[in-house]
Amino acid sequence: MSNTQQYPVMEMFYSLQGEGYHQGKAAYFIRLAGCDVGCVWCDVKDSWDASKHPVLSIDQIVQSALQYPARLAIITGGEPLLYNLNPLTAALKAAGFQTNIETSGSSPMSGQWDWVCLSPKKFKAPLAENLKFASELKVVVFNHSDFDWAETYAKQVASGCKLYLQPEWDKQTQITPFVIDYVKQNPQWELSAQLHKYIQVP
Repeated sequence: MSNTQQYPVMEMFYSLQGEGYHQGKAAYFIRLAGCDVGCVWCDVKDSWDASKHPVLSIDQIVQSALQYPARLAIITGGEPLLYNLNPLTAALKAAGFQTNIETSGSSPMSGQWDWVCLSPKKFKAPLAENLKFASELKVVVFNHSDFDWAETYAKQVASGCKLYLQPEWDKQTQITPFVIDYVKQNPQWELSAQLHKYIQVP
């Protein structure tokens, strides 16, 4: 496919990664529109309907990313794996970017990735074959049953996969103390605390 291939894009912005293993790093975020997972607590529900957002070519996306000094590109959504990401990641890599993805893993894997953040959702489970690609497993904790649910996926990812528990933001005051206690008792897990929301950056 050529660099004229297009993707629906909700937004693109330069900020700091606020979650998981790469927390605190400068990165260019490419938020693709369209999602078939439908998390009730999703904080970017505006991304769900791809028809509401502009369609951009790969060249437009890459040229926008090149305006900033960091060479870390994070493709997120919505659910980015609804699209064939091979040509987009090939173009980003050719331009010198490290490519990271944040995905539920509920659609077939595509793209060339330096890091895969797999965040499984109860609303639409990840495909079993995608679990082996996870560089980090990030589970959003909305209620106490999510701890056991997280452990079921921790048993299925590769041994070197990083494990993160992330309090759901709207309930973070109530949930964070329980996550802290759980991590202290189960130190194979780490806390992902959505730094970007605390420091109020995108």
